[in-house]
Amino acid sequence: MSTTLTEPRTERSSRPRILRGLNWLFVRQHRATLLGVLALVVVAAAWILYQHADMTQTLDKVGWPEKEAPQQLLGRQYNYLSTLLNAIPVVLAVFLGAPLIAADQENGTAQLATTQSVTRGRWLAAKCAWGLSVALLAGAVLSLCFTMWWKPYRSVFDASWLEGTVFDNTGPMLPSLCVFLTAAGITIGVLVRRLLASMVVTFVFSVVVQVAWGELREHLAASRMVSYPLDQDIPARLSESYELDRWVGSADGHLYGWGSCAEATEKHAAACFKEKGIVNNVMEYLGYDQMAAMQWTGAGILLAGTALLTAFTLWRVSRRPL
Repeated sequence: MSTTLTEPRTERSSRPRILRGLNWLFVRQHRATLLGVLALVVVAAAWILYQHADMTQTLDKVGWPEKEAPQQLLGRQYNYLSTLLNAIPVVLAVFLGAPLIAADQENGTAQLATTQSVTRGRWLAAKCAWGLSVALLAGAVLSLCFTMWWKPYRSVFDASWLEGTVFDNTGPMLPSLCVFLTAAGITIGVLVRRLLASMVVTFVFSVVVQVAWGELREHLAASRMVSYPLDQDIPARLSESYELDRWVGSADGHLYGWGSCAEATEKHAAACFKEKGIVNNVMEYLGYDQMAAMQWTGAGILLAGTALLTAFTLWRVSRRPL
C-alpha cells in the first residue's frame, strides 16, 4: 500500500487569478491610488447625473424650450462641479502620474523589480500602460457624462462653449488632458527621482499647462469675419458664436476701432459715422460648428505630446539605471 506525499491544494491556491505578473503587481502595488481614482470618478459622475436630473425637472416645470428658462438656473453646485472637472487632470497627474515611478525609485522597489525575470523596459512599459489607461478611462467617463448633460441644454448654460469649463470638459478634451498630464507626471517622476519633489514639480507644471492651454484654445481653428448693418442687431445665426473682436467699418471695408465714434451725444456720433463712412458692424468670431474640429485638433496635439513624453521616458530608462 502506497501513500502520496503531495498535500492537497488549498482553496486559496487553486483559485485562478484574473491578473497575473506585472498586471497583478501594478494593481496590488497601487490599489490605494486606484480605489481613490475610482471613488473620485464615481462621486463626480453621480454629481453630474444629479445636477442633470435636477435641471431637467426645473426646465420641464417652466415649459422650456417654449418658455424662457429661469434666471440663474445653475448655482454654486455647478461652479463647484466645474472646478472639480477642471482639476481632475491635475489630480491624476500629481497623485497617479508623479508617484508611479518616482516612489519606486525612492524606496528601491524599482531596482528590486527590474532584477527579477522582467526587463526594465517591460516593467516600465507595463506601469506606463496601466497609468495612462486609468487616466484615459477616468477622463472618458466624466467627459461622456458631462457632454450628455451639456449638449442638449447648452443654451441655458451661462458659460460659452469655448470657455474652459465647457470646452475642456466635453468630447475628447478631458480624456486627452488627463492622459497628457499623467504622462508628464510620469516623466517628471523619472527625472526628479523623489516622490514629494516630483509631485510638487508636476503640480506646478500642470497649472502652467492649464493656463497656457487657455491661451491656445482660441487658435485651434481659423476665425471668421461677418459684417452687418450698423443699425441692426447681431444675426440670429451667430447666437452661439464666440466673439473674438469687434470693429465698425465703412462700405469699402476699412475698419475702425469699436470706440472710434464714441461721442458724447447721438448727434455727434452720427456725424462721425457719416464723416468716416461707417455703415457696418464687423465681428471676428468662432462658430459653434467649429467646436468638434477644434476639440479633435486639441486632442491630437495633447496625444502627440503624450506619445513624445512616453517615448522619452522609455528611452531615458533604457539608457540610465533606475
